[in-house]
Amino acid sequence: MPRLLTSTLALTLALSASAQTLLVPMDDAQADHLRAYGLTHWCLQEPREYECEWLINYRAGAFVLPDSPDVRARASELGVTVQPIGEMEVAAIYALIQEENMQRIHLTKAARIAVYVPPYNEPWDDAVTLALAYAEVEYDKLWDRDVLTGGLAEYDWLHLHHEDFTGNFGRFFASFGNEPWYRRQVVESRAVADELGFPSVQAAKKSVAATIAAWVAEGGFLFAMCSAADTMDIALASQGLDVVPAPIDGTPMDPAVQTSLDFAATMAFDDFHLVIDPYAQELADIDVSPGPSSFVSQGQVFELFEFSAKQDPIPTMLTQCHTGQVADFLGQTSAFRRSCLKDNVVILGDSPGQDKVKYIHGDYVDGTFTFLGGHDPEDYAHIIGEPPTDLSLHRHSPGYRLILNNILFPAAKTEERKT
Repeated sequence: MPRLLTSTLALTLALSASAQTLLVPMDDAQADHLRAYGLTHWCLQEPREYECEWLINYRAGAFVLPDSPDVRARASELGVTVQPIGEMEVAAIYALIQEENMQRIHLTKAARIAVYVPPYNEPWDDAVTLALAYAEVEYDKLWDRDVLTGGLAEYDWLHLHHEDFTGNFGRFFASFGNEPWYRRQVVESRAVADELGFPSVQAAKKSVAATIAAWVAEGGFLFAMCSAADTMDIALASQGLDVVPAPIDGTPMDPAVQTSLDFAATMAFDDFHLVIDPYAQELADIDVSPGPSSFVSQGQVFELFEFSAKQDPIPTMLTQCHTGQVADFLGQTSAFRRSCLKDNVVILGDSPGQDKVKYIHGDYVDGTFTFLGGHDPEDYAHIIGEPPTDLSLHRHSPGYRLILNNILFPAAKTEERKT
């Protein structure tokens, strides 16, 4: 064997022998940012349950995984960049973290993930299920029957699909009332409400919202995007009130609904006003709607707030990204009105100088909620009926990274799980 090859082989074997850890960089050195989350989640799952670390603010939120043949093989399958590092390099990284605005977060167990999604096909995709599928993260699907019969007890983390928890069916009846997908949505929802003994879809959906809120209060982790975020709070604030206009369900709205909302029951939003017009797309003034020209104009961004990693580790985890500015994107609920936020809400993604924020987080009794406005981070103005985004073309998407931050931060919770 030539001397050069012999020397190279010897050096490689020496490095492999001394390497005890795999570093997963999350800066520009990473080949697939999204699947790096899938690799880390895989390490935390049974039967492995490897202890891992999240180095927040170090190399854009790098992960530290055990160096073993199965982890290396899995990284290769997913196309994720990993770098073997030895004890001296690990010590140097930890020393740097101690001195800078960085933090070591121990990850101990993967969250059990569920997605609230209807059993029928809808004419739009869902960014979170796209992200989970692309990152190869396992999840289960729940719907109204499952939620109302105690199914949430089996899970730690729940994502709310593109949903309207008020019974208004998204106020789509005026523009899509004759479409087969809309009519099936109405039929399916009424059938479930009847089956479960509710007098209306509105009553069933509000019960679902209240059940989810109770699960969060007991320690659950809730993540919601687009219309699910604001309709959840509208439903919680309007329990016992009719907030559906007569053209949609045949019964009139409660005449005192505006003055009877219970904001003490909501998670994130306060002092909002309902939109009474049945032909308006908006349900309340929580959403900051763009003008018509915004559907063809792009280039706007929102900014991620830089937190103290040592004092505020949770919001720091939720904002880990390789860029501080993220391209904006629209949805049925595109952004949240700043003046409608409760005092306890932490703004993660902001539009400085404007009365709108994009990304928020807060505590709800013993649990947490995180809401992200917009529909698809890589499709600025997603239109009903468009094909789903191919995430293999967006492996470095900052917006999708924000979504995937949320599936890992529950693993950093060191106290005993609620179930």
